[in-house]
Amino acid sequence: MGQTQPTQNSEEIDVKAIQDMYRKFVMECPSGRLFLHEFKRFFGVDPTGEASEYAENMFRAFDKNGDNTIDFLEFVAALNLVFRGDLECKLRWSFKVYDKDNNGFVDRKELRSIIDSIYRLKKGQKTGGLDGQLTVDEVVDRIFQAVDRDGDGTISMDEFIRGAKQDPWLLNLLKLDMNPSLWMMEQRRKSAQF
Repeated sequence: MGQTQPTQNSEEIDVKAIQDMYRKFVMECPSGRLFLHEFKRFFGVDPTGEASEYAENMFRAFDKNGDNTIDFLEFVAALNLVFRGDLECKLRWSFKVYDKDNNGFVDRKELRSIIDSIYRLKKGQKTGGLDGQLTVDEVVDRIFQAVDRDGDGTISMDEFIRGAKQDPWLLNLLKLDMNPSLWMMEQRRKSAQF
């Protein structure tokens, strides 16, 4: 009595998959540093395939100190965020994926690049486009209309988070980026098949 059961995330954490990733990290990166080409190989990403650019953006977002490697602490922090972070944390991480030049703002070119990557990734997974009938440019325009409150042609992190929380379409659009764990697990399953 008086004790409460811990609530489970709506997405169950696959502990075995995390343990497998740890073992593989240690085996493939005895130096304790994961480079981009190793990151792609680690998740079974074809360097020229649909997921390549998306993987590069994930890598950059995971690389907290900007040294072009992911050390084990960055790797663990990223996995913790991916599997356990709340909505705002995931949106902040997602923003970093979009902000390719790390200047604190997302411009049209950056947004278009990521949206195009997501389109190609979804096409490669045979799940269709992001929103059925919209082109990449139409998606970018719609996001800017929904999010760029001050009309300066860039999206700040605050605008990004506020817009995603207020617009269900935008929030749904970002699910692929907000929850890379599904992408990571899919890449691991694909690489395990070979």
